[in-house]
Amino acid sequence: MSKGHRSQIKRERNEKQVDKRPSAKLSNARVSSRKAGFVLDAIRGKDVEEAIGIVTYSPRYASKLIKKLIESAKANAKNNNNMDEDKLYVAECFAGNATNYKRMHPRAQGRAYSILKRNSHITVILDERKEDEKNTKGKKAKVETKKESVEGGNDGAKS
Repeated sequence: MSKGHRSQIKRERNEKQVDKRPSAKLSNARVSSRKAGFVLDAIRGKDVEEAIGIVTYSPRYASKLIKKLIESAKANAKNNNNMDEDKLYVAECFAGNATNYKRMHPRAQGRAYSILKRNSHITVILDERKEDEKNTKGKKAKVETKKESVEGGNDGAKS
């Protein structure tokens, strides 16, 4: 009837769900998740070198943080997972809300308005691109057109 203790069953189930892809996570980054999301949207699905180039020249503050994250995940892929750096791409990247700093701003007639200094947890997950994915991405479908020869040069007009 029973397959073991509940904690043992949960442990076995969770071991099967472990993600083997290289990743890097920055906790409590001092940037809102919405602002970090703009930079993350620009690099999602791109090759690692292309993503590093995009964030290097992006004027946003979050791009500096994300550049370090990508480089860290790239080093994790090389050292921990023995992956080829040329085949790496940004499989997933997302930013979630972290704890907010609450500050008070004085207003008229003795009132005070609260200001939320938002923080975020930023995660970048890389993966190795398979050969068939890389080939189909770069090539465009070729469309063949057939040219019909026109006899007599009258283009179908009646004489």
